[in-house]
Amino acid sequence: MSDERRDSRGRQRGAARARGERTRTAQAPSQRRRGSDPARTAAFDVLREVDASDAYANLVLPPLLRERGVTGRDAAFATELAYGTLRLRGRYDAILARCVDRPLDRLDPPLLDVLRLGAHQVLGMRVPQHAAVSETVGLARERVGTGPAQMVNAVLRKVARTPLPEWLDLLRAAAPDAVTASAVVGSHPVWIARALREALAGDGRDPAELDALLEADNTAPRVTLVARPGLVSVTELRGQAPDGMRLDSGRWAPTALVLGGQDPLLLPAVADGRAGVQDEGSQVVALALAAAPLEGRDARWLDLCAGPGGKAALLAALAAQRGATLVANEVAPHRARLVAKALRAVPDGVVERVRTGDGREVGEQEPGAYDRVLVDAPCTGLGALRRRPESRWRRTPADLSALTGLQRELLSCAIDAVRVGGVVAYVTCSPHLAETRLVVDDVLRRRRVDGVPDAERIDAPAALRAVVAPGVDLPLGDRADAQLWPHVHGTDAMHLTLVRRVR
Repeated sequence: MSDERRDSRGRQRGAARARGERTRTAQAPSQRRRGSDPARTAAFDVLREVDASDAYANLVLPPLLRERGVTGRDAAFATELAYGTLRLRGRYDAILARCVDRPLDRLDPPLLDVLRLGAHQVLGMRVPQHAAVSETVGLARERVGTGPAQMVNAVLRKVARTPLPEWLDLLRAAAPDAVTASAVVGSHPVWIARALREALAGDGRDPAELDALLEADNTAPRVTLVARPGLVSVTELRGQAPDGMRLDSGRWAPTALVLGGQDPLLLPAVADGRAGVQDEGSQVVALALAAAPLEGRDARWLDLCAGPGGKAALLAALAAQRGATLVANEVAPHRARLVAKALRAVPDGVVERVRTGDGREVGEQEPGAYDRVLVDAPCTGLGALRRRPESRWRRTPADLSALTGLQRELLSCAIDAVRVGGVVAYVTCSPHLAETRLVVDDVLRRRRVDGVPDAERIDAPAALRAVVAPGVDLPLGDRADAQLWPHVHGTDAMHLTLVRRVR
């Protein structure tokens, strides 16, 4: 954008005003929205931080709201506006592209973010259309200039003229194939939608569930707490709830409670580390490793990729009950500090150490030293897109090659580190076949001693069913590995394979 189109404060002006021409609206100057409210401004600033600095909304928004004193309903509005816009960005961009007279990539990024925020209010929130348009125009006038504000007004009025169901029908009709249609309407990159469809089929599920899965990714998850066994019980945790805080039983894990409102840090057990915030899928895969049948001693456990420490803390609590110890390894020093913080409530002597180092070296340094090993492998995170909505727009297929190579090395190292008869849990927060089944297949195929495999899969679904709440039927496929799904289980899409060292 040329300097001639900027005013003295650096804001963009309309073409007519840049030429010295005056434009008028039907509103009197006193009626025009000059700026926006703190909630919308906060949501806009989060989107700019996510775009400009590759930040994560869940790390940016809470401190920003605290600093600006945005609380209560305004904070809830800002949260839904920011997160909802990030989740449904792909859908809104497809709609905006039909209402803007130039390619979206030619718009200034701040202006495009304003349009996305406005589209979400018009189509995705219970905001009266006139308020959604006028407040967004005020935000545009304040943050990107008067000229763009006029454009925002015109574009959002076009968006508002068509109800959402009709927009979605138009988008589906324009797509070249069914998967692309699902991706655009469900606001996911097409490559991710294709990968998820293949993963559904690979798990023995109907690929037609794709739309339900994408919709689940676009639904904000409830906060789930873990009561770490031996440190605090579910009953004790419930008893700590202040007035107005609702805690419901988890669907699967006996350690889980679902938070119905308020800050979890208001619970003393969360504040001091006896409990924590942890997805129920993450809880049950850790519980399954601890419950997997073992031959021989059960004294020393390893979390190979422990950061930020949720699974390590749950395993350490379980180890304490059995007289076992845990070593937690994490390659990144700042994440190792998070692990140490997560473990602060574990009794002395249970955690041997929080080791900072490359997990691929542990098997060579300590061969056969552990009875149970968790490999919570670095992955694309496609199973947690409902929690980190911006991730879907950052990941590319090129990420897979580097990650799957690392995943193979870590799994092979874990098998080296476990003793004969011991068990390794290979876990990813991704259902992508290239990160799950194909990694395990390749590692087991290569691991042979005198032509005989030295490790084998064991029944992961059976281990999961053994740890869920009594009387609960956990729906899983009929394979040896196990895949959880947001639209089926209400958890992140956690994958679990259990491997026993046999030679």
